[in-house]
Amino acid sequence: MRRCILLAALLIAANGAHAQDAARRLAQDAVIVDTHVDAPGILMDKWADLGIEARDREFDYPKARAGGLDVAFMSIYTSHGQDTDGSAWQVANRMIDGVHALVQRHPGRFALLTSPADVARLREGGRVLLPLGMENGAPLGDKLANVQFFFDRGVRYITLAHSGNNRLADSSYARDRQWNGLSPFGRQVVAEMNRLGIMVDVSHLGDASAKEAIALSRVPVIASHSAFRHFTPGFERNISDEIARLVAAKGGVVQVPFGTAFINPDSAADTQAHFRAINAFNTRNAELKAQGKPEQDRAAFDKAWAAAHPVRSSTLAQVLEQIDHGVKLLGIDHVGIGSDFDGVDGELPTELKTVADFPNLVAGLQARGYREADIRKILGGNLLRAWAEVEAGASRQP
Repeated sequence: MRRCILLAALLIAANGAHAQDAARRLAQDAVIVDTHVDAPGILMDKWADLGIEARDREFDYPKARAGGLDVAFMSIYTSHGQDTDGSAWQVANRMIDGVHALVQRHPGRFALLTSPADVARLREGGRVLLPLGMENGAPLGDKLANVQFFFDRGVRYITLAHSGNNRLADSSYARDRQWNGLSPFGRQVVAEMNRLGIMVDVSHLGDASAKEAIALSRVPVIASHSAFRHFTPGFERNISDEIARLVAAKGGVVQVPFGTAFINPDSAADTQAHFRAINAFNTRNAELKAQGKPEQDRAAFDKAWAAAHPVRSSTLAQVLEQIDHGVKLLGIDHVGIGSDFDGVDGELPTELKTVADFPNLVAGLQARGYREADIRKILGGNLLRAWAEVEAGASRQP
């Protein structure tokens, strides 16, 4: 009896090891595209050489190669506050300079990517490719020419708004809506993005703004890092089934993030409340400043919030459930991954803590019965197809 139990245990272990090996092989062979990595923002706060191991970061070259990551969109993120105080343009350019410097420091490990047509050539030799995604249209200011400016600097998607309403669109986090769709300038920006071949990103947008952006665009749009609201009712930051269907109907892709704040319903509710509380805090401080009165202390606000809202956990299974839902809702051609690594303060599933862990995602998909061809689509094929269609649409412009 003991011998049978031992043999069974050895067989289970062998099968598990075989499954992990198969997942690692596929992760290394497939083109993995992650549309949202927040490394540039951290580089501005605290420099780390991402060409070598950086223990306090979720993205660096050794981790990317271990996980099979080939294309990592670097998030050029600016805040609502930086939009308000006029510093967003400068901050965005500093981040882009930082990504360029990283590539120049390690030309054998990284390369800038500005077209999906260049992926096969540039990834030769094990390079990790770094396209740019602008998270928040704030750096555009009110100048349409800045769309061309940032295209020339390498930006290939723009998330029209972030945590507050801006000149282009309304934010999902804002309590009050300014535009109830896109602003007149936002409509011009979408048209210019179509003309140039910049992907329109509807993550973070209020529903009305997302719907108008999708309707106005003549080419596919993406949600660069949006989980499905189906699992987090009332959390507008996640994409509704209705809007996800509109994205798919346009030929676009919904890129599923890994952060606990998106995939854990309780954490999602906390996140929604947090952004609205911050917006209210900032508005109140602006009023106090205008009145010449002392402003509220942000550190005290953050401490009180953290004490009242404990950190929650999430699992790989929750990420896989998001992907399953997206595939059932939209079809296999319209779901991808946008992790938000380095952007969620480490609040991630235990099995997906860094870019080295993509084989765990692959193993999970394999265990759920996804075919290899379909896994390749989810890992990056779908996004590259949509991006190529956006680029082709630009070439057809008069």
